[in-house]
Parts: sequence; C-alpha cells; structure tokens
Amino acid sequence: MDKEEDPRNGGDHVTTTKRLKLTRLITETELRSEFSHHEPGVARINNGSFGCCPESVLTAQSSWQLRFLQQPDRFYFSALRPNLLRSRALIQTLINAEHIDEVSLVDNATTAAAIVLQQIGRRFSDNQNDTVVMFSCAFPAVKKSIQAYVTRAGGSVIEVDLPFPVKSNSEIIAVFRKGLAKAKSDGHKVRLAIIDHITSMPSVLIPVRELVRICREEAVDQVFVDAAHAIGSVPVDVEQIGADFYVSNLYKWFFAPPSVAFLYCRRSNPSSSEMHHPVVSHEYGNGLPIESSWIGTRDYTPQLVVPAIMDFVNRFEGGSEGIMRRNHEEVVRMAEMLAEAWGTSLGSPPEMCASMVMLGLPSKLRISSDEDAMRLRSHLREKYGVEVPTYYRPPKNVKSESEPKDKDGFITGYARISHQVYNTVEDYYKFRDAINQIILEEDLS
Repeated sequence: MDKEEDPRNGGDHVTTTKRLKLTRLITETELRSEFSHHEPGVARINNGSFGCCPESVLTAQSSWQLRFLQQPDRFYFSALRPNLLRSRALIQTLINAEHIDEVSLVDNATTAAAIVLQQIGRRFSDNQNDTVVMFSCAFPAVKKSIQAYVTRAGGSVIEVDLPFPVKSNSEIIAVFRKGLAKAKSDGHKVRLAIIDHITSMPSVLIPVRELVRICREEAVDQVFVDAAHAIGSVPVDVEQIGADFYVSNLYKWFFAPPSVAFLYCRRSNPSSSEMHHPVVSHEYGNGLPIESSWIGTRDYTPQLVVPAIMDFVNRFEGGSEGIMRRNHEEVVRMAEMLAEAWGTSLGSPPEMCASMVMLGLPSKLRISSDEDAMRLRSHLREKYGVEVPTYYRPPKNVKSESEPKDKDGFITGYARISHQVYNTVEDYYKFRDAINQIILEEDLS
C-alpha cells in the first residue's frame, strides 16, 4: 500500500487543500490577553530559550487533551493520525518540502539529533578514519549525541571555532573551509557536517545555504542542519538549503506549547529510509513519520495544534513573515538603544541576527568567567525581574585594536536579547536600568 493511502498516515480522512481565510487583525488588547498568563512584572527578553504559547493555542491544546481523556480509543483510532497528518501538511508547506513523508513530528531538536546521529553512527563502525565537522558552539545536547553515537563508535570530531564578535559571513565561511580541510587531512572521510542555522550562544545567523553548498563541493557524505531557533524566526526553505536533515523546534519561535519539533529527511538521500525513532514501539519499521506518530501513550497534543498556531499568526499583518520582520527590526532597534546607552557594541551586524541579538555589556560589570555571567543572569532575575541569557567571551588578544572595548576596558560579557510579539520597549528599559543600577552599586561599594 502506498504511504499516502495508508490510513495510519491519514489516508482519505484529511484534505490538505489550502483555503483562503479572512482573519481580522489582532488588536493590542487582544495581544495582551493572549499572553496574560505570563508572570507580571518580568521583563521576559529571553524568548529564545523556551518560547511562548498564546492563550488561543493553549485553549486548542486543552480541547485536544479533553477529547483524549473523554474517549481514548476513539481519539487514537479516529482522530490522532489524520490530525497529525494535517499538522505535517501545514509544516510541509511552510518549509517547502517536496513530499509530506519528508516531515516527521518529534519532541524537540535533541530527539531529532538522536535520530540522525544513531543512524549515522552505525556507519562509523565500518571505518575508523571517518570524522564529523561541527561548530564548537554547537548545542551541548548535540555534542553529547556525537559522544554517544559517533566517538564511541571510533569516529573523530573536528570542531570549528565560530568567530565572535563577527563582522561578516565571509569570516564564518573561511573558518568552515579550514575546518573541512583539516578534517579531510590524512585521507579522512567527512561522514557528517553539523551546521547551525542560528547558533544558540553566542547567537549568530549562519550562512547555511553557502555552507551546505561547500559541503557538497567537498564531498561531505551527509549534512545535518540544527535549526532549533529557525522556524518562526527566519524563512525556511529546505529545498533551497539542500541539507539531508533539518530540524527546528516549533515551541521556540512558532508559538507551540512544549514540546514539538519537525525533522525533515530529504527523500533523495538513500539513508532516509534507515531513520528510526529512538523509542521502539509497535510502529517500528513503518517509516519515521509513522514511527514518530506513536511511541506509546503520551501527550501528543503539542503536535496537533499547528492549525491553531496558523490561525494565530494569520491575525498579524503579513502573517508569520510579518512577525519575523518586525521581531528582527525591533530586537535590532532595542539592541542599538542599549548599546548606545552603555557605550558598547553588538556582537554581529544586524543582517547576521534574526530575532535575537548578542549585545555587549559594560566592562565595569567585570565578567571574567562563565560563573560570573551566570551569577549576573541569576541576579537580574531574582532582584530586578529581568530574564536574559548572559555570555562570557574572554579577550583573544589584549594588544589587538579589533578587541571589543568600551570607555572603561575590554567587553567580556554579552547578553542575548530576544524580541517576540508580547515584548514592549519597557522590557528593554527595565534591563537598561537594572544594569545601570548594578554598576552604580559597584561604584559606591
């Protein structure tokens, strides 16, 4: 039976034909109501870590949960699969995937990394000269997956240092080329390249299409793009990007409740048929999309609310693209306002940012370790009601004129500020004033 006709894949129960919907634009009052469950008084400028979910989507999720609890058998046999297919079809359109079977729904990017790397890790056991190339700032869970599935099988890893602060895409492209050349030395085969679309910390928008193209030129076996922050933050076109595997979380920037992500596996890659969910259930062997649709009794409702999310984003002018554009413009504007107030600078040009910006913190804060950065983050949360990630970047060369400085010394601390639709300018003023107060108290002590 063809997968498109398989009732477990939705069968004839779902139509994916797009219908024109006329939606009234959201008002400011309605917007505030959608996020009224956020803790009041907190300047939440860290959407990048855990995302946000509007009330209307939470209501849709609650309705799905109730349907399951009312009659679980009917929910499982009649509702779950066709509506998972509906969500997958919407995502397929959003990311321009060629076929719906290229799109699976999983819990998060960490799960997707395990799926990809356990499949690729099996190849490393056949050849001890195989290696992986990745950025040194790759997400820690991805590094752990490399440790679990690749290095344990005898493969090696080349980590490419991301230039930061960074001034242009050409800097990133140059170091990536050097990393590939190093990995291929002594006859090694680059079995896999892991490329971030938007790095987490420090946060930089990576020229992902160009790096994938370079991988193809250099005969890299497979390319996995970790795009945890991408969907809802930047336009995603997996056909243009050209990677073998691409994952993005829906709950960070696309308004889903935790926890749901999509994993794209390019059909033309022969190994895509070898992909399996790490949780083996009775759907094992029926293809990753179906395997992922049932891994035992659990809450699948975050995967079912994609239509409700689409209804929400379409209430904004320009829909999802309009939200992305405004978030980018506002986070850059707020970062430039703060940098001017503190006499510091941004960690990258505006065009290398999406909805997050790395912002230099005043040198007077004397951040000299990762622990200092974490203490500042906790202090901002507990005393000032400001939630923002902080980052320590030691000076590379204190004699270099290119080292970032303010009037008092070297800039060694950065904040990663986010902007999402619920943020207001007062959130960033609160952050500005909190840093100014901390410096004042240090000066008086």
